[in-house]
Amino acid sequence: MSNILLEIKDLHANIGDKEILKGVNLTVNEGEIHAIMGPNGSGKSTLSAVLTGHPAYTVTSGEVWYKGKNLLEMPPEVRSREGIFLSFQYPVEIPGVSMVNFMRAAVNEHRKYRGEAPLNASEFLKLMREKKSLVELDNKLTNRSVNEGFSGGEKKRNEIFQMAMLDPTLSILDETDSGLDIDALRVVAEGVNKIQGPHKSCIVITHYQRLLDYIRPQIVHVLYKGRMVKTGDFSLATYLEQNGYDWIKQEVGE
Repeated sequence: MSNILLEIKDLHANIGDKEILKGVNLTVNEGEIHAIMGPNGSGKSTLSAVLTGHPAYTVTSGEVWYKGKNLLEMPPEVRSREGIFLSFQYPVEIPGVSMVNFMRAAVNEHRKYRGEAPLNASEFLKLMREKKSLVELDNKLTNRSVNEGFSGGEKKRNEIFQMAMLDPTLSILDETDSGLDIDALRVVAEGVNKIQGPHKSCIVITHYQRLLDYIRPQIVHVLYKGRMVKTGDFSLATYLEQNGYDWIKQEVGE
């Protein structure tokens, strides 16, 4: 029997005075890939922000358990050190901070949290070379400031490279396919697939099936107006691609 990695129970969350999540329930077992699909404004990105501890969102009720621990009691940096990684829809630029220094600091903070010795310079560069090859990241990019002057595709590859370096237990991909051409999409998706393992899980948030053709989920959910209204296998993603989201209104009695 699979171990439960993440369990969300009746989660409600606001941004300001507006309620976005209205009772989300979700269980993710170790080794599973879940896709969350839904129209704009349904709460997909809000869910990813709440799981990673974004301060703009307020959880008003509900529970989130991760590895048997109360996730909502953890500050964002502890959630990261516990193995949660978020790939942003719009990765931010950090001028003046080199990729090498940024990643070395992050990797060694995670190692310190686990009681492991920090990597020295040669160990770190060896790890970096190994992980760069997963996403075909250009050497020149790692010598620059984080995401500064990167194209959309380069930023997304860089996100998956960071994910490979940190080796998370739960990866959340928030519309990683946004703005990617077919080649970049394939490289990013292959990188994600290489990182995935029997004790690791992934939540893929997307509008479209095309990313799911590469990162194939076992379970697909439809999030609509802050609630999970439908769950199925991969055929649900295919149905959504063919029929859009209008049929959901009938499903929920609108």
